[in-house]
Amino acid sequence: MRLTNLKVAEQSVSFLQAVQIGLGKQQGLFFPQSFPQLPVDNLLAMPFQQRSQRIMQALIGDELSDAVIGKLVEQAFTFAAPLQSVKNNLYCLELFHGPTLAFKDFGARFMAQAIQQARELEKTTIVTATSGDTGAAVADAFYKQPGIQVVVLYPEGKVSALQEKQFSTLGDNILTLAVDGDFDQCQSLVKQVFDDQEVVSALHVNSANSINISRLLAQVCYYFEAVAQCPPDSREQIVFSVPSGNFGNLCAGLIAKAMGLPFKRIIAATNSNDTVPRYWNEGYWQGKPTQATLSNAMDISEPNNWPRIEAMLTRGLIARSDIHAYSVTEADTETALRALDKLGYVSEPHAAVAYSALERDLADNEVGVFLGTAHPAKFKQSVEEILGKTIELPGVLAACQKKDSLSERIPADYQQLRKRLLQLR
Repeated sequence: MRLTNLKVAEQSVSFLQAVQIGLGKQQGLFFPQSFPQLPVDNLLAMPFQQRSQRIMQALIGDELSDAVIGKLVEQAFTFAAPLQSVKNNLYCLELFHGPTLAFKDFGARFMAQAIQQARELEKTTIVTATSGDTGAAVADAFYKQPGIQVVVLYPEGKVSALQEKQFSTLGDNILTLAVDGDFDQCQSLVKQVFDDQEVVSALHVNSANSINISRLLAQVCYYFEAVAQCPPDSREQIVFSVPSGNFGNLCAGLIAKAMGLPFKRIIAATNSNDTVPRYWNEGYWQGKPTQATLSNAMDISEPNNWPRIEAMLTRGLIARSDIHAYSVTEADTETALRALDKLGYVSEPHAAVAYSALERDLADNEVGVFLGTAHPAKFKQSVEEILGKTIELPGVLAACQKKDSLSERIPADYQQLRKRLLQLR
């Protein structure tokens, strides 16, 4: 597998090189020129792990042996992605059954295995930004792994209390920095790290955001799993609705479609941070100051993965008609949560955004699948206030809730971050 820097076309790397480098020159994303076509009918008849091994083998190619790729998948995908019926012809793909109760577990755990496979140095420093769930998934995937130091930046006061506790209470090789700013500023700080060659060289820096291609490709697998759980005669009519912030999740779905997965289209569902819906529907790209919302993990105005989606459109790998885009207000998010509750399904704000957009878009003869990206208990306070009912905490959340945060506070200033990072040498 060869991947090209979308900003510097001369920089072409292998899969393992892309995993190790993370972000390319001039902050460019690595991406393949095309994707393999798969024997979909045969794949959809396989169990999840076996199918996922075949998908990752096709994507990565012969750089890693089939046995090695099989081991990476087996160690990463140790939990299910069930398709839960909500009402007739409408389902939630539950992606929150992993160790940190969020969809990021799929990509983070595979990426952790891939980075260990690619690592040639005694120590690697993972620097990542989180708007909520990435921090917990990455911290859990790399916790106490030898030779790995993790640094998580997050916007102070702008992630849920339980999300924060999941990654800020671990210690050991996990350093968490609460930034006085929003997620876009955290993301900008991470990009500045990659432009600082002294820091990159001193700490052997890598990233665990979805800019790392290994995390993105792993997410392709659960779209195949969703379609596999639908009746064969309905697959061509499936419409996915994806709660979208940094747009890695949507990009993974489009990669699955480019590989031949049969579904009709995919919806980019954002909250009030609506840069992409405005661009998609009105034709101009203009970021606005990030707004804090109930669906905080999507509070992003400059999504990192959008250039990859643009590249797929430009290369003809997907069509414009494959994507619809909607922005969902806070009021509509609350309405969607209550509507789901009336149907007997307790959800959380991010999935509610996807459900609301799907309800606007879905035709009578189509099958809707919205992605459930986190367990509702991770947003216990807001969900309880909206629904007027108590949400039980799973054991993993109850345990971390009792622990003290170990985070350090820093301003949204690169020189301050740089000074702290160099102390890790």
